[in-house]
Parts: sequence; structure tokens; C-alpha cells
Amino acid sequence: MRIGKSILLAVSLLVSSFGFSQADGLKGWHLLDAQKDSLHGISINKTYEFLKGKKGKQVIVAVIDSGVDTTHEDLKNILWRNPKEIPGNGIDEDGNGYVDDVYGWNFLGGKDGRNVKTESAEATRIYHRYKSKFDNKQINEAALAGEDKEQYELWKQAGEIINVKPEDQTELMFLEMAYKAVKRHEKVLREEMKKDTFTVTELEKYMPETPQGQKAKMGYITFIKLTQIESDQTNTSTFSELEEYIDQKKKGLEAKEVAPANIRAEIVKDNYNNINDRFYGNNDVMGPSPMHGTHVAGIIGAQRGNGIGADGVANNVKVMMIRAVPDGDEYDKDIALAIKYAVDNGAKVINMSFGKGISPEKKWVDDAVRYAEQKDVLIIHAAGNDGENTDSTGNFPNPELKQLNRKASNFITVGASSDPKVSGDYVADFSNYGKNTVDVFAPGVKIYSTLPGGNSYGFLKGTSMASPVVAGVAAVIRSYFPELSARQVKLAIEKSAAMDTIIRVTKPGTKDLVPINQLSDAGGWISAYNAVVFAATLQPDKKEIKKPTLPKASFSNRQVKQ
Repeated sequence: MRIGKSILLAVSLLVSSFGFSQADGLKGWHLLDAQKDSLHGISINKTYEFLKGKKGKQVIVAVIDSGVDTTHEDLKNILWRNPKEIPGNGIDEDGNGYVDDVYGWNFLGGKDGRNVKTESAEATRIYHRYKSKFDNKQINEAALAGEDKEQYELWKQAGEIINVKPEDQTELMFLEMAYKAVKRHEKVLREEMKKDTFTVTELEKYMPETPQGQKAKMGYITFIKLTQIESDQTNTSTFSELEEYIDQKKKGLEAKEVAPANIRAEIVKDNYNNINDRFYGNNDVMGPSPMHGTHVAGIIGAQRGNGIGADGVANNVKVMMIRAVPDGDEYDKDIALAIKYAVDNGAKVINMSFGKGISPEKKWVDDAVRYAEQKDVLIIHAAGNDGENTDSTGNFPNPELKQLNRKASNFITVGASSDPKVSGDYVADFSNYGKNTVDVFAPGVKIYSTLPGGNSYGFLKGTSMASPVVAGVAAVIRSYFPELSARQVKLAIEKSAAMDTIIRVTKPGTKDLVPINQLSDAGGWISAYNAVVFAATLQPDKKEIKKPTLPKASFSNRQVKQ
């Protein structure tokens, strides 16, 4: 939830009076066609018209995320099920080290069934990992070498990230003021509406009978609009996220002084420092907070044409769920092992809608990305929501294989596009961008998809939503053109991107108008139709896929030195 940049304005206008026009539902706009529907979606119906008569092959897409609602009406038929496992018998039938991994695996769980829900920021963990070694010490930087130098640089970078800025303290103060004010409005509305749960869409249709109710309605809607929270989000989920955000901000302000609790050691109980200790976790792929992962899974493959809910991009897909992303920053070890799990269990596309600005065990993740590359598995990753140029700021994971000094050929980084009718511009104002580090843009604003609850749906936004749009398109290509390599699928998606050098867009984080082709390598937004037509012209890649040298070379005896 992107609150920070809007909170001061929201508070100052919390009791102001102005009207809002309720936006059209725009359900599924990201699937539409610019020429036919006047919305810059991916033209998926046109794509399937082109593919009519051609038989597709089922493709497994792994979703590394927060968890997924396995009971959802629009997902239960498209979720991957491990054919070698008998559910619930406590036996590892397939011998892969993960017992009863029916839908996938949860690397954030304990063997006792408990789960990690909230985690600290990676920069905080790094800072306190090396604080006793470097803090208040006379460090001769010129004399540092090897791991000592690497650790010191990481520690300094982490310290800069968690430095408290005056504006952070001001934001938290105003945020808490806003929370208390809106909470009072919400209490009034619940009493007058005689319901505990409501959305802004429902509230806009409600006519309060008292002046107090009218003021509460105006104040509540104003806050939601100015903080850009989606109108279909319920009051309960909104306040849950607000409380979580406030808690994270408080922890951030005290990050240098207070070491984060080691929740992982208490629940997961792995030896985090050893990548070879990989058989930890449990099979609870839903976890305690499956909203993000459920929405992502639906964007990729919510059952098409069943007349309910939402339609996914891909029509012949099985979604494998791997839980490795908590509320907070993910651990590099979990991501590396999640990628390896996905590859070893047959995924041909991996979606990764998460990221962070610092990666202490990048070597482990790089090894996993290379393992996927050697096994011909395509990885799709979200560019991030900070409105920054990632050519000059960090965004991890990324395709830069540090040890090999080259980019992985199987990695696509996705920024979020929009449409003027959806948000006023062709690029999302929150999206990261980068001519060298973001490959392509895809719809990521007001994306309608599945939500936890068995039959719930709603809108979310973020590059987290753009990434699975591309993952879905990649799955379509891998389904109908299975002979093409991951490298060729990446080529088809990027070389066929729709662009318009005349269109000027607002560069995220600024007020500058620039050509859209300056913001990414492909220079435009994804078109499923263009990508499939391009793929149809390609001959199978003759380049031999080298036999993987992993996991022995890189997934054993590799430890983090304290």
C-alpha cells in the first residue's frame, strides 16, 4: 500500500470538502486491446483468436510469494498438484526432502506448523549482523580485503539505508494522526450503516442520515482517495494494512538502536548461514497473509471462461505456490531455494513479485538464477514501486550474475504501465524504471484479480501486478510454442513491445515528460498478441543448453561468515 508519499496531503485535507467521481469498474482492462477497446491492455482475446486451432501444452508457472488461497473458486482448478505426493500422510513419497508438498512448499514455516508472518527490513538485519564488528571501531578501509571489505561495505550501505531522516519522523507523526481521525470516521460509519465491513464503492452509494455521518463519509472517502487505496478494498483490510505500515515505520525509526527479533530462529529453526541446510519449512502454502500471492496467482491463471470472477492471462497453466515472502523483506536463502524447488519440480516460468534494495547473499540467488537458466526456465521479476531509476539504485534480485560478470539470459524485469483512462498516464507514477535495468512495462494499475476468501475479488496495483501479466504471456508462448527456449520467449516479449516515440509520459517520481522508450530497454509496454505473432516466426534455438553444474558446485558447503 503506497501511503507515505500521499499521507501529508491526506491529513491536511482530511476534513476538506470536495467530490469524487466513481471510476468505472475497469475489471480486466489489462486484458483489452488498444484499438478495439481504447485501453492499452495486452490484447489477450486477439491473441487467442490468432492461436485458434493450435493445441497448447500445459505449462507450470511457479509463484514465489506470500501464499495463496488454495480454496478459491477461480484458482482451485488451476493450482499445481504434486502427482507423486499423497496428501496428509506425513511421508515424502517423491523423496525430494519436502514432506507432503502437494501444492508447493513454504520456506517460512516451522515443522510444528507455525509460520513467519512479519519480518524486519534486510538493511536492519545486515546492520546488526555486523554492528559489533564495525561500530565505534577505528576502521582502516584501505587495509580491508576479501570478506572483511565486502562485509564492511554492506554494513555501511545498510546504515545509510536505515538512517533516520527528519521527514520520516514527521510522516509517522502525521500518519498516526490520520489513522486516529479516520478510525473515528469509520466507527461512526459502521454504526450508521449497521455493518462492520464495507468498501468505498459501497460507502459512496450510502446516504448518511445525520450531519455526523455525512462528515464521517466525506473524511473517510477523502483519505482513501488521497492515499490511493483502491475503492474495492474493505475498511477492515485497509486498517489492518495501516496498522502494519505504522508498526513498520516505528521499527524503522529505531532500527539502528534496536536489533530485530530473530523470529526465523524461533519458528523456522534452520541454519540460515548454510545454504546446504535446505530441507526446512512446511507445506502450508497459504500461510497467515495470502492476499498478495492469491492476487498474483489469479492474474496469471484464474480460470478463463468459467463465467465467474476474473480471467487470468494464460489458459493452459498450473500454478505452483512457493511461500518465501513475508510481510517485510524476504531472505536471500529462501528465494534461492524457492527458485531451485520450482525448477526441480517442473516449472517453466517463475514469477517473483517482490524485491529489496540490498542483497547480502546475492551469490546464493545468482547461483539459483543460473541453475534456472541452465534448465531453460524463465524468471519474471517486478521492478519495484519506489518511482526510482534502478540504473542507479539497487533492486534485487536482478539478472546481474556477479561472479560471472554477465547478465542471465532468462530474466525479465517488469515495470508497471497504465492507461490515461485508468490513472491519467501510460506509466504508473510509482513504478521503478531504467533504460538498462527494466526490460518492459506491463499493466500494473487497478488490476482486478482473486483475493483470499474462497470467492473474493478486488483491485490491487504495483509492479507486483505487472510481473504476473508478463508471466502469463510467457506461459502462453511456452504452451503454444514449447520448442522455443526461455531466451527466445524473453526475446519475443521484449522485441514485440508496443511503443510510441511520440507519446510523452511523466517520468515516475518527477514531473518531467519524457518519451516512453527512455524508461526501459524494450521501450514500451507488453503486447501478448505481438509477442505471440513474433514467437510464431522463430525457429527452435539450436544453442545447446549446458548440463547444470548445480547444486553440487554452488548449493553445498557455502556459509555466511559472521
